[in-house]
Amino acid sequence: MELPQFNYTSLCRRFSYSLLAAALWTSTQAAASPITLSQDALKVADYAVSTYDAQMVKSLAHLISFNTQAVEGQTPDTNPAFIGFKSSLKSLSQELGLDYADHGYVVLIGLDANVVDAQRSQVEKLGIVTHGDVQPANPALWAKSPYVLDTESEPGKLIGRGTEDDKGAIVTAMYAMKAIKDKQLKREKRIELLVYLAEESDWDPLKAFLAHYTPAQMNITIDAEYPVVTAEKGWSKIGFTVPNIESTQKQWTAANVPSLTAFSGGYFASQVPQQAEAQIHAITPSLFEKLQTSATNQQGMKYRFERTCEQAVCDLHIFADGKAAHSSTPEDGVNAVTHLAALLQPYTWPKTTAALTVAAMNELVGLGIYAEQFGELAYKDDFMGALTLAPTVVAQTSKGTEVTINLRRPVGKTPELLSAQAKDALNKWQAEHQVTLIDVESYWGEPMVMKDAPHQQTLLDVFAHFTGIASPKPVAIGGSTNSKLFPNALSFGPAMPGVEYTGHTEKEFITHKQFMLNLKMYTAAFIELTAVK
Repeated sequence: MELPQFNYTSLCRRFSYSLLAAALWTSTQAAASPITLSQDALKVADYAVSTYDAQMVKSLAHLISFNTQAVEGQTPDTNPAFIGFKSSLKSLSQELGLDYADHGYVVLIGLDANVVDAQRSQVEKLGIVTHGDVQPANPALWAKSPYVLDTESEPGKLIGRGTEDDKGAIVTAMYAMKAIKDKQLKREKRIELLVYLAEESDWDPLKAFLAHYTPAQMNITIDAEYPVVTAEKGWSKIGFTVPNIESTQKQWTAANVPSLTAFSGGYFASQVPQQAEAQIHAITPSLFEKLQTSATNQQGMKYRFERTCEQAVCDLHIFADGKAAHSSTPEDGVNAVTHLAALLQPYTWPKTTAALTVAAMNELVGLGIYAEQFGELAYKDDFMGALTLAPTVVAQTSKGTEVTINLRRPVGKTPELLSAQAKDALNKWQAEHQVTLIDVESYWGEPMVMKDAPHQQTLLDVFAHFTGIASPKPVAIGGSTNSKLFPNALSFGPAMPGVEYTGHTEKEFITHKQFMLNLKMYTAAFIELTAVK
């Protein structure tokens, strides 16, 4: 099947949540003919929600209580949080009557086939792929602990690290299997949930596992969005360090000339940074007033200015607060690093490490998200959309200021070309500023395009039935999931198109309504794809 020649994801993201709700209602009324799903699928989907709503929320609360963030030097078998998480998965599997197998970095949770011919020696599998590790969370930016399920701060939302990415999906898949088991439906395929425990940090252990494990020939990844994801951009990175210029810095400090002494921001590589900060030595009252005025003109940003004195030349500390987002959708965030750099741009700063870092942000990135200023990097694909770019971490180290830029690339350029274009842009910038960057590197992940997957239409039909959206089409996303490693793998949820994805953000959540809708759709899809034909 040929992919449609437009970026459905980009189109959907232009709508607000309220507009999407209106669109869903209109589509429901306008559907030419209802999608026909089996009565078993429809009845068990309703049964799952009416029976397991409260238990699902309770199970989700328990799973997110474990901070399953990667820790250097530890594995899922040595990290106490992962040990506790896996123990809880095992207990829940036993409670629900599902089989459980621990393979270190991979946990397999399954519901065996219930076939008519009990003598069949070969049973096919439907693979469900997800992950149990999470990204870091800054507790200061949450109403409650990120590892406590918050159902009170914003009624209707289930807030906590992992609720959308991906512990909510794990719980949903397990209770979908439980509902199917309860009804003892005749199925010719085993349903096997694969929970990987280092998706956010290291794919090598999964690749090693797959070298001796036979995956299903039909897989669903529940780590993205609906209706069905058939293309993913490649996770990519540009990194460099602006070297320390200590002698120059001391010169300007001694002369009491206004100068940038520090500039940093960001929390981890796959998050559009919500916070950034800068320090200025010997700022004048007039310059301080100009910065304050400029700050009020930046939409979506909040600033706090802390001075060591009033109405005199003194030091200033600026704290910038934007909006975090998953770095695969930088359009959903307000990047505190780039906005703070833009705030500081109009002034001619003496040459310091911080000033050079600010210059790099303004001249190579700016406030755009499509690499418009980064040499010849910018390009786009008709279906997958444009390459996106977001500075995600700017950190001061002993060597200087380390910069991490996260990119998501579509098909259309080779890694060799992109590497050369990035190098050329950086070389020109270095020559212009007469500075030599250190630790310069780039990595270009492979985009994925999945064509002709046998279960694509079934998943689209399930989505159409339960949402009322007529004739949904496959979409492309900026995210990079483990789908790339599995045969015939399509992503199916858990996020709705056009609704801001909150995984990797501060205050991650899934609505209770969406949690239950996902249960219906997963239950129905599992039945439709494993039922005896």
